Amino acid sequence: MSLKITDECINCDVCEPECPNSAISQGDEIYVIDPNKCTECVGHFDTPQCREVCPVDCIPDDTDHVESKEDLMAKFLKLTAAK
Repeated sequence: MSLKITDECINCDVCEPECPNSAISQGDEIYVIDPNKCTECVGHFDTPQCREVCPVDCIPDDTDHVESKEDLMAKFLKLTAAK
C-alpha cells in the first residue's frame, strides 16, 4: 500500500530527499505522497525511508491505496524501467 502524509506534518523538509522514487513533493500546505510513485521503498530499502527520518511520525499507510508487496515490487520495476 502507498503511504500518506497527515496534517501533523511540520514541513521540516527531511522526507522529500529521502524518497528514491521522487514520490514526495510540497503540496499546498504540507508535503504529499503520489500513490502512483510510492512503493514504500520496496526494491530500494527494507523500510520506507520517509518514515525513518520523519521527526513527528506523520506518515501512516494510505488505506485508500492498498497494494501487496508483489504489487509494490511490480510498480518499482515499472518506475525504474522508465528511467
